[in-house]
Order: sequence, then structure tokens, then C-alpha cells
Amino acid sequence: MTTPQDLLFVALDVPADRPVEQGDLSLALAAAELLDLLAAQVVTLRDDVIVPVSGQLTGDPMLDKAAASLIRTEPYESAEDWLWRRGDGLSAAYRDELEHTEPSGSGLRQLFRRADRSVERIDSDARRHAADRWARHEPLLAGLASALGIDEPEHEEPAEHAEDDKVDDRVAVVLAALGDALTELEAVRQRRRIEEDAFDNVWRAP
Repeated sequence: MTTPQDLLFVALDVPADRPVEQGDLSLALAAAELLDLLAAQVVTLRDDVIVPVSGQLTGDPMLDKAAASLIRTEPYESAEDWLWRRGDGLSAAYRDELEHTEPSGSGLRQLFRRADRSVERIDSDARRHAADRWARHEPLLAGLASALGIDEPEHEEPAEHAEDDKVDDRVAVVLAALGDALTELEAVRQRRRIEEDAFDNVWRAP
């Protein structure tokens, strides 16, 4: 199981403050991939620049595709640039990948139609893994979900049994890049809405 897969199930199963936009989820999935590649020591960070250090396979098809797409020549690529490049269409790619591996009816096709939460969802090992990681308040997954407007549940277990809330500097860099990218994407959406409203007003004018 990978962090992007877990994040996809959290986005599907956990209520959010607002509907999760496909573009936002794609950026967050790219951030999750980068964090897994860091954990697997496939890459490292030099400030906010992604530096490949290994060509080893991770054993996960999507993460291996991510690793294969790394820029391996200097000046390499910043974390935020990676999110934009790798994130293009990534939520749909993960949805398609999991639809081939998850039980029929698991609810993945409802991911972008969150208004209907009555859809029956079939349990699976992958879904249980994501739910367990979420219930343990795993800081990395919680940070990614929070960026999408999905808040952590109230702690039901004693603090000494919850996972350490600290994140290392590399995680902080990736989450900061994700926050910047999401802010930029929302600004683009707002500009488009303003332009569309202005265009509509021109046609409505007498």
C-alpha cells in the first residue's frame, strides 16, 4: 500500500469541508508520491530541489512510473514544479489503476460525485489499510488530507498511543510546496470565474 492510494481512499471516504476538486487531488497525489519516493530513498531534497539518488524500483507500478519520470540532469526540478508536471491528470490515473485492482462497486467512480454518500462501498485490504492509517492520525497522511480540506478526526486514543505528530524537514518542504500549488490553482479558478462572469454580463447587457 502506498501513501497516494491511502490518500485517494481518505478523499473518497472521509467528509471534507468542501468538495475535493480533481485538480487539487492530483496535486496532492503527486506530493504523496514524492514523499514515498523520499522514504524509499529513490530521491532526496536539496532545499526544495528533487535530486534522484537511486534507480531502484519500489514494487508499486504507479510509484515506479513516478520515479521513471524524474528529471535526472541538473538543475533538476523543484518540488512545486514536480507537483504541476507529475500531477497533470494524476487523480484520474490513480482512479483507473485502483479500479483494476479493487473489488467491483468499491465506490471509486463516485470519487468526484461526493454529494451521493449513499453509494455502497465494498471493503478491501487497501481500504482497511487507509482507514487504519487515518485512525492512527499518521502525520504525513493527515497533512496531505488537511491541504484538501479534510480534517483529522478527534483523537479517540490517549496521546501516548497516537503516532508522533512531528514531521521531518523534507515532509514540511513538500507540504509547503503543495500548499503553494493549491493556492495558485485556486487563484487561477477565481480569475476564470471573474472572466466568465464578465463575459456573461456583456451578453446580458441591453
